[in-house]
Amino acid sequence: MAEKSEWPLYELFLRGLGKSPGGAAFRVGADVATYEQVHHLALLWGGALLHTPATPPAAVGVLAAKGTIAYAGIVAGLYAGATVVPLHPDFPIARTRQMIAAAGVSALVVDERGRKVAAELRGEGLEVSVLAPGAERVDPGHALSRPRPVEPGGVAYVLYTSGSTGTPKGVPITHANLAHYFHFMDRRYDFTPRDVFSQTFDLTFDCAMFDLFCAWGAGATSVAVPSLAYRNLPRFLAEQGVTVWFSTPSAISMARRTGGLAPDMMPFLRWSLFAGEALKCADATDWQRAAPRSVLENLYGPTELTITITGHRWSERTSPGLCVNGLSPIGFVNDGHDHLLLDGQGQPASTEGELWITGPQTTPGYLDPRNDEGRFVERDGRVWYNTGDRVRRVANGELVYLGRADAQVQVQGWRVELAEIDQAVRGCAGIEDAVTIGAPTGDGSTALVVFYTGTPAQPSDLAVQLRRTLPPGIVPRRYHHLAEFPLNPNRKVDRAGLRDRAAKLLTGPAPSSGSRPG
Repeated sequence: MAEKSEWPLYELFLRGLGKSPGGAAFRVGADVATYEQVHHLALLWGGALLHTPATPPAAVGVLAAKGTIAYAGIVAGLYAGATVVPLHPDFPIARTRQMIAAAGVSALVVDERGRKVAAELRGEGLEVSVLAPGAERVDPGHALSRPRPVEPGGVAYVLYTSGSTGTPKGVPITHANLAHYFHFMDRRYDFTPRDVFSQTFDLTFDCAMFDLFCAWGAGATSVAVPSLAYRNLPRFLAEQGVTVWFSTPSAISMARRTGGLAPDMMPFLRWSLFAGEALKCADATDWQRAAPRSVLENLYGPTELTITITGHRWSERTSPGLCVNGLSPIGFVNDGHDHLLLDGQGQPASTEGELWITGPQTTPGYLDPRNDEGRFVERDGRVWYNTGDRVRRVANGELVYLGRADAQVQVQGWRVELAEIDQAVRGCAGIEDAVTIGAPTGDGSTALVVFYTGTPAQPSDLAVQLRRTLPPGIVPRRYHHLAEFPLNPNRKVDRAGLRDRAAKLLTGPAPSSGSRPG
């Protein structure tokens, strides 16, 4: 194996190809492809991308739902030596156009749905080449003979996080970032070609890269988990032979509601991994009892720190005693990184504060350097990433997540800038101003509640307008009209008071129409 500083991301797929050439690289329902088949398609499509009418693309967008075109398209972009930008065909056109422009995407790999979206984009004047393998012949004469070499500092992929200005923030992740991360994963886990991984995360989420490349590096199979599977999750996982589960903790609540967390219901799982949201002690305990032979881990990591940056290995004997406010530890920071806890004055704190991290998994910064301010900070001659998360160091030295120190919240795994929602709501007809609050629900998740001034509107009408600019997963479901915002003694919007009001709204029935008076 090459030294990690020279290890491109596609090397993981090649490693899986060597271990399991005839094995399934993925399954999405009846859509299945072996490592050899994906490799052949990636060489074919990678060559086609390099022979587009324009110059060879520096960045390739993959505009496709989970399936052969999306998975092979990701590998093809990497084989072509380009930066891969996963895009969701069902995201609003305006948002997709922003992402394409910011990342410098000049070629798209599309499925049937993505082809229609690409046509709309081109109709609006976006100049981009389109490779539609399911709808057109790809010239085999252009196929690559091998993947193109890349530089360690080259960007492997770009993912997007919510932006406070209303524009998504692009996060470039380099091959060097990923080399360190996956070498660390190699040492942490014992994945083999016999494993079958769940693939629960959307391809625009960084944890999807764990699903795919940890599986592919082991020569294992990645299986997409459809929403209907949660009606009887243990049965689906047993039928698919899943041995490695990875999802947000919200899946635990879903499994509980459908009777899927009875003791020993998932004895076939070897690993149970959770990330993207805070993991409750009670949820970890229940899942562990349902999957007693699996090793359960709570992982944590912003996109800017390459998938996951800390991990806690759950122990029924010791972990409950380390929980704070009912939340599991997030563990120790990955090898090779330093971290700081800073108090409200920006001074180092020993036990509790805002978490800052520096090390080889830290992205070089956002695509737009103007977004770096306050997040990527030079201190003591090194660049640190300010996570904005408050943590506490417990007795054994591990960290426990306490909550956000800024105006971000996590909703269904999305890290959402509340200001982005505010700006989107202000763009709705008749709205003067808006304040979005992230409030806890009864099942431990977070719901978005919008308070707005201006003309009262039907919640359904607001939701329809917001779907034009926001991904479906972060469109709020609760809207509350106010004649004016309450103010605190400093004459600022009383967000604490609005949080209390939001909590009360969430305990009552959702309004079916209209908006409730303030």
